[in-house]
Amino acid sequence: MLCDICGKNQATVHLTEIVNEEMNELHLCEQCAQAKSQEMEQQFGLSDLLAGMVQPEKAPVEKDAVVLKCPNCKMTYADFKKIGRLGCGECYVTFKKYLGPLLKRIHGSSQHIGKSPSKVTRVLKEKIDLQELRLKLQKAIENEAFEEAARIRDQIKDFEKKQSQEQKNISDSGD
Repeated sequence: MLCDICGKNQATVHLTEIVNEEMNELHLCEQCAQAKSQEMEQQFGLSDLLAGMVQPEKAPVEKDAVVLKCPNCKMTYADFKKIGRLGCGECYVTFKKYLGPLLKRIHGSSQHIGKSPSKVTRVLKEKIDLQELRLKLQKAIENEAFEEAARIRDQIKDFEKKQSQEQKNISDSGD
């Protein structure tokens, strides 16, 4: 797919803009995306965006902001609000009290969960499910619930058979 702006380069960035409740999708090459990013930052400064997201009651009062300074890079919280970027890794620790609520509002969570490809996630889930079934089987045997154990054993066999068939299909398609 070619870039929507220059029409020359391959589009590698896909941007969705919503203006006046109308959604537009833009497919941009790296150069045009960079120019668009600079244009947007001029229109809506990142620091303005971040400042709008900070809850006033959570932000340090001015006298605290003067005192609150990163010991490593010497950036103050007031500097962060102006620039919209932290100076170093130590800033996260220094401003943690104020960044927590901000990050939660931006990302919806204060914990980074991360992402993984859906295929990897599915394989990992299947491994966990199989481990859980084996633990249940072990407990059923220990409790002498042999009918339950036989049912779980059959589930494990079906599960392993399905996995083996998927592996076979993958290796057959790779040849």
